[in-house]
Amino acid sequence: MNSKIMNGIIGLCIGDALGVPVEFRSRGALSGHPVLDMIGYGTYNQPPGTWSDDSSLTFCLMDSIAECKRIDLFDIADKFKKWLWEGYWTPYGEVFDVGIATKQAIDRLNHELIRPDFAGGQDEYSNGNGSLMRILPLAFLLRKRNIEERVSAITQVSSITHRHIISIIACVIYTEVAINLIDGLDLKTSINEMKLVVNRHFSGHSEIVQFERILNEDLADIKVNDIHSTGYVVHTLEASLWSLLTSVSYKEAVLKSINLGEDTDTTGAVTGGLAGLIYGIESIPDEWVQQIARIDEIVELCRRFENSINI
Repeated sequence: MNSKIMNGIIGLCIGDALGVPVEFRSRGALSGHPVLDMIGYGTYNQPPGTWSDDSSLTFCLMDSIAECKRIDLFDIADKFKKWLWEGYWTPYGEVFDVGIATKQAIDRLNHELIRPDFAGGQDEYSNGNGSLMRILPLAFLLRKRNIEERVSAITQVSSITHRHIISIIACVIYTEVAINLIDGLDLKTSINEMKLVVNRHFSGHSEIVQFERILNEDLADIKVNDIHSTGYVVHTLEASLWSLLTSVSYKEAVLKSINLGEDTDTTGAVTGGLAGLIYGIESIPDEWVQQIARIDEIVELCRRFENSINI
């Protein structure tokens, strides 16, 4: 199977796995010993090809859509809970990495009688990248709908764990770029088209200023020292788009994003999803693909997901 869904999802998972062993390592440390290949152990003492919560929650979202043939927030929430407490869609049956805001939201789902899209934190400190990292499947599902429907759906799915408008806008930006790439546009055109749509849709919103560099500047002109790679969702989005704009291959883009340091698995995953759409799975080193945990099951999930959304 070689589809755009496979390109994006496998691209995301490999970027995640490449970043797992060096998560939290500083840029300075990585500059002396950069990630150049699929390695293992390191931060979480996991074997090569191990992916983290980024891929797990992406797979949970895909699995829910494949089963329900639509967005069912309660089913997505149930799968998130099953992931956290039962190891569902983990590489080896147990969770070894989970963001604070994501865990708090899933705990809230379990202990409070609450709608899933009210579970995510809404304060300014709840703007980690935990919904951005798993939002890519919605680009495939929503690409033929209008912008109002897309934003509504993205808002609901993001809000299961991240309900602040900054997190939501970041997810919209990423999804819009992905949709444009799926539709065959090149990266620069995809970003420019996204800018028009997002600036128009969120015109006048106070928090849109947080995305000034993405929406009104050329990220490719920004120096590496001015690109941050923390877990803050805006930083992750900027770092990923910058890595893509300053690279010419899947491998270069993903490794560049990871070697920025800090939240390496998520920056790698977010970059890898778009890089997979740009360059295709055939551009990814085959030895990387073959090392990915549960690769055959991931391929089958991509097939089920593709069949369920009829693209």
